[in-house]
Amino acid sequence: MVRNVLGGALAECGNDPVTGFFRDGCCNTSEEDAGSHTVCATVTADFLAYSASVGNDLSTPRPEYGFVGLIPGDGWCVCAARWLQAAEAGYACPVRLAATHERALDVVPLALLRTHASDSDN
Repeated sequence: MVRNVLGGALAECGNDPVTGFFRDGCCNTSEEDAGSHTVCATVTADFLAYSASVGNDLSTPRPEYGFVGLIPGDGWCVCAARWLQAAEAGYACPVRLAATHERALDVVPLALLRTHASDSDN
């Protein structure tokens, strides 16, 4: 069983648009996922603007990659280090703990994730 940061089964993060390193709707990961796309975030306008300002534009559609671009409210598996960077800069967006892969804990402390948890299993 693939586990979330709380030790339970990993829940789905988002299917509209379809997220995940494997584009399976979940924040599944593997050794090939160098960015560790393991934090299930509900992106906000501030997070998207911050991410773009540091070189990761998640809002602009990239049809050549099948990427429609994100809008505030979308669920998306973000890189653990990028989410931590945004949190440290004051731009953290809410996270869904049940859909955040346990490997995110290699980068982000559980206490910090809990501070920004949007789901009821916090």
